[in-house]
Amino acid sequence: MTRPLGTPTWIDLGSNDFASTKAFYEGLFGWRFDDAGEEYGHYCMVYNGDALVGGAMDTSGMTGPDGAPLPSRWDVYLAASDIDQRVELAKQHGAQVLMEPHDAGAAGRFSMLLDPSGAVVGLWAAGDTEGYAFEGKPGGPVWFELMTPKFDAAEEFYTAVFDFDFVSETMSMEGSDFRYATNGPEQEASSGIFDTSVFPDGGDAYWRAYIAIESTDAALAKVKELGGTVLDGPDDSPFGRITTIADPQGAQLQLCAMSESTPDE
Repeated sequence: MTRPLGTPTWIDLGSNDFASTKAFYEGLFGWRFDDAGEEYGHYCMVYNGDALVGGAMDTSGMTGPDGAPLPSRWDVYLAASDIDQRVELAKQHGAQVLMEPHDAGAAGRFSMLLDPSGAVVGLWAAGDTEGYAFEGKPGGPVWFELMTPKFDAAEEFYTAVFDFDFVSETMSMEGSDFRYATNGPEQEASSGIFDTSVFPDGGDAYWRAYIAIESTDAALAKVKELGGTVLDGPDDSPFGRITTIADPQGAQLQLCAMSESTPDE
């Protein structure tokens, strides 16, 4: 079954020290990394038990459009069965194409964009691989967010290109109000957008993924033991206890202990 347009359907990790990064995630989540072989640049399919999580690859020595070494990071891909037409539409609405649509063997077809708010976002047209497994279990993805100081530009772009039906709300954090929106109403939503202009420096624009965990305290102890860093939190929320971490190479990820959720006051 083809996933709806704009649904986050894949995540992958690019690391400039792949061996240490792989060891970190194996130790933290128990993930398995299956090497697809030389034909696919030793891209790894990442599994949580038998459930597909996403992909990972060694990006050491690779450079971006500006010639600078690629940083270690997680990327989020949105479903787009009509990927070639969707990329053309994205160009018309101000996106920069970082990678034109490209076949990934029989698995599918992908592209990378820089959206008008400055965030890198991938597109995925499924072939044999639909995307990650929707399970909601510890060790698997459960939510996705665009962090951007250019909230209005991002809303306009994702509405025009991916047909997002944004539902906006005002939220509070540490005494400050900020704008937040989901890409659809309630149970139909699969991602959110966070207005980071409330922060002193606004911050960079980027997509981030949330991985479910059983226990925040146990997970954070493991993060530190394995050489990772706790960047923010943990914070209580109605959706779970949420923490921002970085792996040993600096790639950021959200952890969400859904069983530790707290009700709205």
